[in-house]
Amino acid sequence: MSRTEILTGNQAAAEGAKLCHIQVVSAYPITPQTSLTEYLSQAIESGEIKAEYVRVESEHSALSVCIAASSVGARAFTSTSSHGLLYMHEQLHWAAGSRLPIVMCCVNRGVGAPWSIFNDQQDSISQRDTGWIQIYCRDNQEIIDTLIQAYRIAEIVKIPVMVCYDGFVLSHTMMPVEIPDAETVDAFLPPYHAHTILSPEDPRNINPVTFPWRRADQDGVMCDGYMELRYKLQSALEAAGETIAAVGRDFAERFGRDHGGLLWRYRTEDADVILTGMGSIATEATMAVDALREQGIAAGVVGLRVYRPFPKAAVREAFRDAHAILVMEKDISYGYEGALCSDLKAAFYGTEISAPIHNVVAGLGGRDVKARELAEVTREILDRIAAGQPEGPTTWLNCRTDTPTE
Repeated sequence: MSRTEILTGNQAAAEGAKLCHIQVVSAYPITPQTSLTEYLSQAIESGEIKAEYVRVESEHSALSVCIAASSVGARAFTSTSSHGLLYMHEQLHWAAGSRLPIVMCCVNRGVGAPWSIFNDQQDSISQRDTGWIQIYCRDNQEIIDTLIQAYRIAEIVKIPVMVCYDGFVLSHTMMPVEIPDAETVDAFLPPYHAHTILSPEDPRNINPVTFPWRRADQDGVMCDGYMELRYKLQSALEAAGETIAAVGRDFAERFGRDHGGLLWRYRTEDADVILTGMGSIATEATMAVDALREQGIAAGVVGLRVYRPFPKAAVREAFRDAHAILVMEKDISYGYEGALCSDLKAAFYGTEISAPIHNVVAGLGGRDVKARELAEVTREILDRIAAGQPEGPTTWLNCRTDTPTE
């Protein structure tokens, strides 16, 4: 039987990993991720789960261990935050290029300099082009449920999955969480059968230098060159959205909880203005929408759950009838605008969607984002649109922008 406990986000992630029968864990401490792997190390030490915890000297080594473990057929798990994720950068590419179904929790935290231990999503956003699936959670129940789904998704499409959730806002905040019973999870998530071949009886080179062109192997079989392998990874990522949605539907049928597949909606049926974002800021936007509705403004929220692969078709459908779009995000693509805002504009290009799109950068480095502030900035932007300013510069919410540039 399932049970309900009051858990932090990190505890919820650890409970999810345990239910997935992980076999190898390797991670390095970094705030605010540290307690997650502490919970797992305690469970391994006590014999609660049968797995190997490999201690390493860095995050780069932690992911290297997971790559090796996954290559030989073990279900591998790691987690990190901020500079730890950046230190993994080389191996993020390696894991995706090797098509290994590793699952990682990224407990989102700001990136220095200057140093910050607090939340924004700059760390995972900066790694969006490494070939990993990225799923963003908005509460602790979604964390445990998404982690269970992540292994099934990864092992079907053979692409690693990053489960992202906001540091401290979720990682250290306690909420009621329903923990599924092990038997139901086992029925949903079958044992991992590795697609890689690594055996003393059949020795192979794994990921040797690959030539630009296709060439025959020692048996005369034509093998892919570098570009074909990149094309296959891209094609698999583009098709992964269907698997993510299907896995989400199956999970909902078995466990009674549906987190929305690729995206989720709140009060959008008759919405003229749509607020959008990822993770906890999108949850905050739902309360802003309630306040705006009380003031006679038909507002709604579309929360993106999956950022990579980018759900182009789904967002086109979700925003089709919007008259104004406000993109709330905890990141900035330096020199331009928020990354999600750019991707939405690209998705809408060439369609009938012509609503003005305004970018609101908020909550960087853990600065508090209040629902009333999101409601206020929405009203301000709607006033600007009514005054004939369809699109303006990026709004930096609750930030002094009149200070000298350095």
